[in-house]
Amino acid sequence: MKLILAAAAAIALSGAAMAEQLPPKRIFESPDLNGPRARGVKLSPDGRSVTYIKVRADDLTVTDLWVADVAGGEPRLLIDGKTLAPDARELSEAEKARRERAGVATRGVVDYAWDDQGRLILAPVEGDLYVYDLGSQQVRQLTRTPGDEIDAKVSPRGRFVSYVRDDNLYVTPIAGGAEQAITQGGTELKSWGTAEFIAQEEMDRHTGYWWSPDESRIAIAFVDQTGVDVVDRPEVGATGAKVVAQRYPRVGRPNAVVDLYVQDLAGGQRLKVDLGDNPDIYLGRVTWSKDGRTLYVQRQSRDQRRLDLLAVDPVTGKGKVILTETSPHWVDLTDDFRPLADGTFLWSSERSGFRHLYLHRADGRVLRQVTKGQWPVAALLGVDEARGVAIFSANKDVPVERRLYELSYKAPAAPRALTPAGGWWSAEVARTGGAFVGTYEDPKTPPQTALYRAEGTRVRWIEENRLAAGHPFAPYVDRLRAPEYGTIKAADGSPLWYSLRTPPGFDPAKKYPVIVQVYGGPGSARVFKGWQSPEDQILLDAGYILFRLDNRGTPNRSTAFKTAIDRKLGQLEVDDQIAGARWLQALPYVDKDRIGVTGWSYGGYMTLLLLTAPDSPFRAGVSGAPVTDWTLYDTHYTERFMGTPNDNKDGYERSEVVRRLDRLKPGSLLLVHGMADDNVTFDHSTRVMFDLQAKGVPFETMVYPGLRHRGGWTPTNRLHRAMQALDFFDRRLK
Repeated sequence: MKLILAAAAAIALSGAAMAEQLPPKRIFESPDLNGPRARGVKLSPDGRSVTYIKVRADDLTVTDLWVADVAGGEPRLLIDGKTLAPDARELSEAEKARRERAGVATRGVVDYAWDDQGRLILAPVEGDLYVYDLGSQQVRQLTRTPGDEIDAKVSPRGRFVSYVRDDNLYVTPIAGGAEQAITQGGTELKSWGTAEFIAQEEMDRHTGYWWSPDESRIAIAFVDQTGVDVVDRPEVGATGAKVVAQRYPRVGRPNAVVDLYVQDLAGGQRLKVDLGDNPDIYLGRVTWSKDGRTLYVQRQSRDQRRLDLLAVDPVTGKGKVILTETSPHWVDLTDDFRPLADGTFLWSSERSGFRHLYLHRADGRVLRQVTKGQWPVAALLGVDEARGVAIFSANKDVPVERRLYELSYKAPAAPRALTPAGGWWSAEVARTGGAFVGTYEDPKTPPQTALYRAEGTRVRWIEENRLAAGHPFAPYVDRLRAPEYGTIKAADGSPLWYSLRTPPGFDPAKKYPVIVQVYGGPGSARVFKGWQSPEDQILLDAGYILFRLDNRGTPNRSTAFKTAIDRKLGQLEVDDQIAGARWLQALPYVDKDRIGVTGWSYGGYMTLLLLTAPDSPFRAGVSGAPVTDWTLYDTHYTERFMGTPNDNKDGYERSEVVRRLDRLKPGSLLLVHGMADDNVTFDHSTRVMFDLQAKGVPFETMVYPGLRHRGGWTPTNRLHRAMQALDFFDRRLK
């Protein structure tokens, strides 16, 4: 490692005097180099304060809950996560899986919820529930049980706390009193109130129960996994190993059967919702109307080419389809459905070729298209019903920038921008009034969070996070170079956006090695005008150019651009990334024979495909947790883009990795995988290992005991993974 750091320092300090070298170890130490960032931001129901989760300055693995008053003053600590949970405890498998699906990497306060009256905050901490009372400004422990209370919620009127424990749903009075079991008899295979694996992992639905607005009823999912295949996967830790019999719905195989019930809390009656005659469907979303008289259910077909919106009578369980979206490709699930007080509702659709918002009557008929244009709505963030305004985010000007807009859904005109251009915005919008907490970032601005009025003027900073003296990244700020953004053309003429970053001390008269950072899969874009991870500085300081390209199939573009990869994963994406590499090779400051590639998950899959493409321009690659055979991956994701092996045999054969390994150059691969991965299971990598060993092809590998796809990664092993990649690239590209 000393040789690596010495080489990096020599490159960085050549020429004029440079800023302080960024030691790789410092990137993974406290305080966070990104500065104080507000996460999980929420406006209090009365609009007087803003709450948010923040990583501790003294420990990157623990998060606390903070509050900032709208009227002014310094933000203050509300719930100290380290005090409530001084030591990490062993969580249940259900909670581990839930955190893995949600991407939670810390402990302490990792989630929380306000009651609708703004009197209290509910926070789950390491398996138990705590309540912060705004009146007394005290924290009290609500549950103290051997099991984990998961998916905890405050009921709409603030009288109860609900949660799932040991596969059953419970309710406890917030003022104190006996716990009530709403369901009984739940088991791991037949559970109440939980979101099944596929809903959490691929559908962005992390709950399995929904309160009615008046607290009289709860809609509850019942999940039967008995028909789902058992996949025995090894879970290898530092001190031992076990075999986990995981219910994993692989492509073309049975899914969990999900039923929906409505429970009357006063009378105790439970009735089944009629979801249709076909049980092989997905329960996409469940939403109550404002008056609680209608339960809306989004039902997605198994092939995902049809999405129905059902209006259900919660008294009888009977429903009718009031709206249907279809596509020859797939229909995405979103959170854009918003029932309004007058019975109408907002809905997003791609029927025009771009995702746009529509206003519908209560019976489902379209009243009007709200947004229009050759650009997609990213998300409906909020509705101010008093003004008849929808607040949404969109990549309206260019795909690499995102802004917030508002537009009347009663009399649509041109959208009005609420935030300036130049970077990337995200926001949490108040339930009423249109005020929002906005977070802005760009390549030279770490995420800054502030409260804004409905018209877009800033009220106060929540976390200014200004990159100035005293900021953790300040000693290294002069090493930052803004990326170059631009486009190249795909084979069909589509513009493909790229970003290119050069190392400190860059001299265009010299030639540099390049590392392409790839994801390439549907649903995720890597090229955007946002703050870049300080971890990238390890490779930049070592003298590498970093390049990213968003190929066909990635979001923030037209429906046609997004669906171009339909039934042929691993084909057009590879063509586009190779076109990007050829473009790089023509640049005068790029060494065309020293181009590497790296990616994780779908990016790991792409890395293997790019290394084994005919006449590959890539000399070396680091492939992390790669999918190597789509028949081993889950139903909802894979079938959305590929169908099943029975109806798309050619597509599956062409997408498979092992059949391409004859073209892998000896020594060009570093294969990385966590040894407890329950998403891209470890056998994806072992297939590659076995085949290359059988062929006698040298390669390198690094496995991480106990680590999952996203969860469990500590600063220590993140540092190790980064330095392992640097060492590999230095040996192969220099």
